[in-house]
Amino acid sequence: MTKALINKLAILADAAKYDASCASSGTSKRDSLGTSGIGSTEGMGICHAYAPDGRCISLLKVLLTNFCIFDCRYCINRSSSNVERARFTPAELIKLTLDFYKRNYIEGLFLSSGIIRSPDYTMEQMVEVARALREDHGFRGYIHLKTIAEADPMLIEKAGLYADRLSVNIELPTQAGLSSFAPEKSEQTIRKTMSDVKIRIDEDKDNQRKRKIKPTNNAPRFAPGGQSTQMIVGADGSSDADIITQSSSLYTGFKMRRVYYSAYSPIPDASKDLPPSPPPLMREHRLYQADWLFRFYDFKTPEILSATHDGMLDLDIDPKLSWALAHREWFPVDVNRAPKHVLLRVPGLGTTGVSRILSARRMTRLGLDDLAKLTTSVKKCLPFIEARDWTPGHLTDLANLRARYAPEPEQLCLI
Repeated sequence: MTKALINKLAILADAAKYDASCASSGTSKRDSLGTSGIGSTEGMGICHAYAPDGRCISLLKVLLTNFCIFDCRYCINRSSSNVERARFTPAELIKLTLDFYKRNYIEGLFLSSGIIRSPDYTMEQMVEVARALREDHGFRGYIHLKTIAEADPMLIEKAGLYADRLSVNIELPTQAGLSSFAPEKSEQTIRKTMSDVKIRIDEDKDNQRKRKIKPTNNAPRFAPGGQSTQMIVGADGSSDADIITQSSSLYTGFKMRRVYYSAYSPIPDASKDLPPSPPPLMREHRLYQADWLFRFYDFKTPEILSATHDGMLDLDIDPKLSWALAHREWFPVDVNRAPKHVLLRVPGLGTTGVSRILSARRMTRLGLDDLAKLTTSVKKCLPFIEARDWTPGHLTDLANLRARYAPEPEQLCLI
């Protein structure tokens, strides 16, 4: 690898760290055994590595370029930003991906880009990278393309035929925020592109079902890993309620695979224009927890919002516990008799723990010792459950119950 290429990689890999929406799950099983191609999407040759916040780090995550004609105020790569710029040619990026894969550094490619010349020109360059990897080099590993909403729909169609997953960033929770911080972008355009991708994915699934009946139907797969999006948290004045409501609409309206939240860190020369915000990483963490409640715990959006204060999630305790404290009429629940959807609302019980409880209670009445073997958070559950040898009594209704879970106050540094 030449020194010039290393310098480009250092700049463009660092610039890509703000793109959160990469995870290589959910695509179709594909490998190159018995073919002339290379790579696979899963199997013992693939090592999935994740950062503590859930971001996938086993992909080559890079920008085609950090030059950009747009001037989004929250973006470090905006046109008015004084950052070092670089640009890969498609050939350089293809070689880099193949070399890294052959050395077992990565399992695939996550490719995004600033906008150069025009959205169409930039999208053409990105599609060419994916096309050449698939068709010219037989690459069968994972590819995730960050789609440019303003690009021609035909280019997005081509992107979906080469990529495992597409993502179109919603950017900010509200149109007002988008108009203020990214005036070149339109929520209507973004949602139209998301809708087009969803329709095309649904059509592909229909074609796959037909293939089981008609083997001669060889329709190509379109983004088998679905689509995802990213929302920036803390750049504008949107509340957590705004963010949760927007996320819910994305999941229901576009069958979004994932909504990723990216905590905004103010850029020094723009921070004076931005409203004060809660600690960004903790706020991001709480939003991910709320996201899981309606994805895996059967919570409805109004229920999550009912546990917010002035539209903001509690930063000291998780959203599920916050909801339970605000709705104590649900508790205590008998772990030996309560249905699944009720057990899922007990603080400290996750989906795995609930499944184990449902299975184990068919054989015996469960006590606290049994629960300790089935879940790791029995202490957190105590005010909210009944078991064979436990009833919480007045504990459920304690006025200071929240204080048992919230972290102790810390002395602020006076220096």
